[in-house]
Amino acid sequence: MLVLVYWINRAVLLFDRLIANGESARVFVELTLLSLPAMIAIVLPVAAFVATMLVTNRLSAENELLVAQSAGMSPARMARPVVLLGLLTCLFMLALGHILVPLSQGRLAARQAEIAQNISARFLTEGEFVHPAKGITFYIREITRDGELLDIFLSDQRDENVENVYSAQRAFLVRAQDGPRLVMFQGLTQSLRRDTDRLTITAFSDFTYNLSALVGGAFPPARSYTHLPSSELLRANPAVLAETGKTRLDFRLEFHLRNARALISVAAVLIGFSTLLIGGFSRFGLWRQIFAAVVLLSVLKILDNAVVSLAQRSEAHVWLVYLASLLGLVLGYVLLWIAPRSAFLQPRRRPRPFSGSQPGGQAT
Repeated sequence: MLVLVYWINRAVLLFDRLIANGESARVFVELTLLSLPAMIAIVLPVAAFVATMLVTNRLSAENELLVAQSAGMSPARMARPVVLLGLLTCLFMLALGHILVPLSQGRLAARQAEIAQNISARFLTEGEFVHPAKGITFYIREITRDGELLDIFLSDQRDENVENVYSAQRAFLVRAQDGPRLVMFQGLTQSLRRDTDRLTITAFSDFTYNLSALVGGAFPPARSYTHLPSSELLRANPAVLAETGKTRLDFRLEFHLRNARALISVAAVLIGFSTLLIGGFSRFGLWRQIFAAVVLLSVLKILDNAVVSLAQRSEAHVWLVYLASLLGLVLGYVLLWIAPRSAFLQPRRRPRPFSGSQPGGQAT
């Protein structure tokens, strides 16, 4: 359910952007599916934590935990299914972090670059003024069967000081290695400087306008090191380091972060279960224990973010990324050790019924 809510939130934004750019529903579905593994990796530890607390709270409300304790089961024994859930979540997170997420994100970046290069949907519209980017206005009167653009108008107002207007009798869209180009023939360039109100008009027989800045930047786009498989992160090839603009430390840190994010899932479910075993019985429920579990998990996450900043300083500090996960596991087992001494798992004594008599006297 959490994945669905997060997916819908991201899908709505993606849908608006793609539809505004004239892309088809098939492209929307493809990009949404490619982004799904990354969404699952973000939501899965939280979902396992919430599921653990919901089940534990239900077992407590129905006295199932007391029955298990009365049968001789220790808190550590009762925690075995929870630990198993954490290990399964950890394995799934490892598969996501090391395999599925890098592959899907790499493919997603490549598809986004391809869509950015395919500017037909945004530019090639007959008889309409289109705005492919902020400050850009483009108009084509007619497009021939050969792909020739007739009577075009292009206004570039991205610069606050200079406004450029291009008009040409005909033009072609040409793909180059560094991005698409608009080649115009038999036209005029009008440049207006706003600070001096000076207008410069230049006639040209042919003129080339670079559209790369309008459709997504440099082509081909550089790979991100977070999209690389773990094997490449461990090798840290100098060519790949130069391509991504990162250091060997960044590669090594990314590899260990994928392991640490998976390991913290075990700590999260263990804290969620063991915290609910602490404290006395209350007819108002376990809201205090639930609040404490959320606070403990939040503190672990804050600690995790802090140690990541420390690990970025030196390769000797890379192992600090596991500190929050290990501390969470230790804290979970400490709470399990405290649980048998807590009043919550002790048999509840019913109050003795009122007899209606007073000590040393007769019944009234």
